Amino acid sequence: MTTILDPTDERVPIARSVSPRPEAVTGSVALLDISKPRGNVLLDRLEARLREELPGIEINRYAKPTFTKPAPTELRQDIRERNDFVVEALAD
Repeated sequence: MTTILDPTDERVPIARSVSPRPEAVTGSVALLDISKPRGNVLLDRLEARLREELPGIEINRYAKPTFTKPAPTELRQDIRERNDFVVEALAD
């Protein structure tokens, strides 16, 4: 028999609220590939769909060096400074 121990303490759940959402997607959109297999395929299809549905937006593509670590600080800063929205691809 295997025992799995969970190190988190969820006796008092953390209260979270949903961030307000804009009414429309305008400006620039960052598409972030976290470098998992086929994430780029998902983002390619999403980019094509966004360009079809929202022809006035700017799309910027980014990729993390590896999915096993957080995005480097410089990458996160660049995304934050140049974009109004971010879509992160998680695919396998």
